[in-house]
Amino acid sequence: MARRRPPTVHGLVLLDKPAGMTSHDVVFKLRKHFGEKRIGHAGTLDPDATGLLVIGVGNATRLIRFMGDMDKTYSCEIVFGTETDTLDDSGVTTATYEMTPPNIEDIRRIVAEKFVGDIMQIPPMVSALRVDGVRLHQLAREGIEVERQPRPITVYSYDVEPTDDPMVIRATVRCGGGTYIRSLGADLGTALGGGAHIRTLRRHTTGPYSLDDACTLEEPVLLPLIDTVRGMPMHVLDAEGVDNAQFGRVREAWDGDGPWACTDTDGELIAVFELWRDRIAKPTVVFGGRG
Repeated sequence: MARRRPPTVHGLVLLDKPAGMTSHDVVFKLRKHFGEKRIGHAGTLDPDATGLLVIGVGNATRLIRFMGDMDKTYSCEIVFGTETDTLDDSGVTTATYEMTPPNIEDIRRIVAEKFVGDIMQIPPMVSALRVDGVRLHQLAREGIEVERQPRPITVYSYDVEPTDDPMVIRATVRCGGGTYIRSLGADLGTALGGGAHIRTLRRHTTGPYSLDDACTLEEPVLLPLIDTVRGMPMHVLDAEGVDNAQFGRVREAWDGDGPWACTDTDGELIAVFELWRDRIAKPTVVFGGRG
């Protein structure tokens, strides 16, 4: 069996995903653009959603797993009075409600009471979560609905503003990983005695990465590999430390719980260490290793 060609293009792409494309579609196009097969992304965006998609190229894909739990910021519009099977405006209407236009101050009070902080959320059927090895959205396409267990999530802020339409509000949410914005919108409609769905979902930030720094799919920009660890504490290793890291040797942990990114004295990324056992730091991702 022929060995897979090692990646030759490495770095990070911060991309403003357009509507009408899956995250996989974006990866496919970037593979052709960079001539590199090993490309992955952190945090899938729905086809109709837009905004920041963080993409690793080459060796950066080895660091994508550290981005899954990063805080994210989204904006959307919440439409009261109708529910859909996808919880957004791409789906089929499943219920309508005769709702009085909700008062914005009442909405803010309910949001503060029920939807901010550490809360439990039931994942929607149209999600990539697996149940018994099958993704929920695959079951949903077959008309199958299964029981989902509530999962803990963290919502740091959930700000709402009125729009020109009294049945539509604009929401901005900063949340931890694993939060479904569609569910937040639908659950708010239920809490107000009716139903709701969302539209115009847009992701603005992922951890330290912002939409302000994003490029387009027509003109992708490859950032250096070091940008992949922008959100981690950074440490500089001397020549002996570099040698030890590349041989996978553990060392005393730095302050905090990690992970920690380490460079050589020239600023080149050498390794990412993670906490291992009792205050021991272990190099779990190593670049330029010797075996």
